[in-house]
Amino acid sequence: MSSPQDKPAASSPQDKPAASSPQDKPAASSPSNKPAASRSPSKPVVRSPERFAVLANPQIPEAVELAETIGQHLGGEAFWGPLNDDQLRDQIAKQPVDLCIALGGDGTMLRAGHLCAPLRIPILGINLGRFGFLTEVRKQDWKQALSRVMAGDYWLEERMMLRAEHMRGDKVLGTWEVLNECFIGRGELVRPVNLVTEIDGRHLTTYLADGLIVATATGSTAYALAAGGPILPPELRNVVIVPVAPHLSMDRAIVLHEGSSVKVEVRTDYQAILSVDGSPPILLEDRDRVELRAADNVVHFARLQDPHYFYRNLTSRMNQNPTSQVGQ
Repeated sequence: MSSPQDKPAASSPQDKPAASSPQDKPAASSPSNKPAASRSPSKPVVRSPERFAVLANPQIPEAVELAETIGQHLGGEAFWGPLNDDQLRDQIAKQPVDLCIALGGDGTMLRAGHLCAPLRIPILGINLGRFGFLTEVRKQDWKQALSRVMAGDYWLEERMMLRAEHMRGDKVLGTWEVLNECFIGRGELVRPVNLVTEIDGRHLTTYLADGLIVATATGSTAYALAAGGPILPPELRNVVIVPVAPHLSMDRAIVLHEGSSVKVEVRTDYQAILSVDGSPPILLEDRDRVELRAADNVVHFARLQDPHYFYRNLTSRMNQNPTSQVGQ
């Protein structure tokens, strides 16, 4: 991790000016120069950022190199390094940061979201991965993108998160915030598990399946989509449940209303697992429960495209498979 030695002392959070609300501030122009009235009121425009953290996927050497280049370009009010650097993460938590710039793919954006959501720091994604559903900027366009951001010509998109708790009896064994999805299902043995599922405290069904995906709107374009689930617009706060390889069970995805809670109890004589946003699996025992509801924190993504970007980008990305040439 690097930062200039002559960097001035950062102001305390108390000295940092409060972000104005959408009602108090003129909207920044979109690429199509649409008037402010065309924007959704749920997508506020913020002031020009002054303090930056640049986070790189440590498994992509080009991302680590570009993080240093961008950090030096931004000057004394930026620090940078790999996303898994504990010292860097601690620095972000302790010092005022107006914007995090994440370099990588969608997995990098998920990890950055987990870090930045509790701190209420918006994230600008520069795509050095594959699909880049969550990122905003192509790697070759980073200079132009930062010029717009520093001029205040961007808006913030709010993404819901879930709070997941792993319960065993009355004990909470783990708690996570989830941006994409939770997977509850079988372990290494190819044997389906019974998943007793409740919605808002009422029994829904018992799935006999390889697993169950509980996803946010953001996660609806990830594993849930691959399992046959519906695509939800990213601003929705609904939850979608998608069974994976159900056997003699309800085999359709269900979209829940806003504010729904979900409880899944595992019934199995074999191994079962919980995976949160693609993280390494947590082992579940028979009658363990996973309880999910909307989290208090949300993720904010910095956007330069117009607010209708999602469907346009979805169409272009659904028509490509970045791994289709592998092995040829």
